[in-house]
Amino acid sequence: MSNFVFKLPDLGEGTVEAEIVSWRVKPGDTIAEDEVIVEVMTDKAAVEVPAPVGGRVISTTGGPGDMVPVGAELIVIETAGSAAPTATTSAAPPRAVSASEAVTAAAGNGSAGNGAAAQAAGRGRVATSPAIRRRAHEAGIDLTQVSGSGPNGRIVPKDLDAYVARRAGAPTPLRPAPRAVPAARPAAATEEIKIIGLRRVIAQRMSEAKRNIPHFAYVEELDITELESLRAHLNRRVPSGAAPLTYLPLLALALVRVLKDFPQCNAHYDAERGVLVRYAAVHLGVATQTPEGLKVPVVHAAQELTLWPLAAAMRRVSEAARTNKARREELTGSTITITSLGKLGGIASTPIINAPEVAIIGVNRAIERPVVIERAIAVRLMMNLSSSFDHRFVDGYDAAAMIQALRERLEHPATIFIDG
Repeated sequence: MSNFVFKLPDLGEGTVEAEIVSWRVKPGDTIAEDEVIVEVMTDKAAVEVPAPVGGRVISTTGGPGDMVPVGAELIVIETAGSAAPTATTSAAPPRAVSASEAVTAAAGNGSAGNGAAAQAAGRGRVATSPAIRRRAHEAGIDLTQVSGSGPNGRIVPKDLDAYVARRAGAPTPLRPAPRAVPAARPAAATEEIKIIGLRRVIAQRMSEAKRNIPHFAYVEELDITELESLRAHLNRRVPSGAAPLTYLPLLALALVRVLKDFPQCNAHYDAERGVLVRYAAVHLGVATQTPEGLKVPVVHAAQELTLWPLAAAMRRVSEAARTNKARREELTGSTITITSLGKLGGIASTPIINAPEVAIIGVNRAIERPVVIERAIAVRLMMNLSSSFDHRFVDGYDAAAMIQALRERLEHPATIFIDG
């Protein structure tokens, strides 16, 4: 027997430390090589770290919310035989130490991730997402018994659903186990929730944005009666089973057209260099609510897409963010963000800018109400746009002018399709 000391590996992109989100193992557990032992959060993504060797867990370092430096002791594993390196040997790093070989990013499954999945599959490790591992664990399912239909045998949600349906003898999708109803607590009771993982990152970035950026808020009312008529017409032509068109792709396409005249709103502020970087391309951020918190997946080069491809791209990146399947590049690089609370959109809002961007556009709830048109009262479908701008670089006049130009396009939707 010998002890193998596994240290937190370099997770790439200049990461110097990571936050422990959850341990999948505890002292005394027997683990297999490549079994996921801990989930950590870097500034870039949630990451699953697999065991470099099999054996019995002797000890672990830190708990949820604790920061661990790269190179610090993470876990000690007792291995059988003397071949395994110990804490005092100078053996080469074990396989699966590097980020490209050993770590599956919860935020992506692109070409690099597929290569790692194939490599792991060759060693007997089940390749799948953290969400599926969690569902399988809650349902008591051994993932090695599930056949994967994804790239390189990766298990995707439909594979797990099919396995559950076969095991149950009925074609019903997997449902989480019912939770016990908690006992009533005294009115004076309190509950402490440690802010860790993605929620901590969100809190930190929101605080920095609000503290460092002087927000200029601007709300404008739109008559979207004609826009809704167009949307309804287009949706009548959508094939059965296909996703209907929402307002967001129409807003996005109009925004792309308008930004040509307001390049100062499609920009980043590089605080370290004191430089405002204006972009010719529109890399559109789509604020998306997920079970883990707010994420902003990105449709890169949105100006190159027409309406239906743009709508499909926005749906794809949003769904990828919600299911932790977004590639890393799909979660970075936005130059301007749009956000919507859907039916909860309210009358108006003050969205917080997604730094280092300098502008964000929010969509509020659409509602029919009486308005005066040419001295007559008519029922129209009205909606507000709530926007925020970095007042250091976007003057109030320019911000208002951009929203007015956007309003003009949306109230006369034929102009959305005119490039100019």
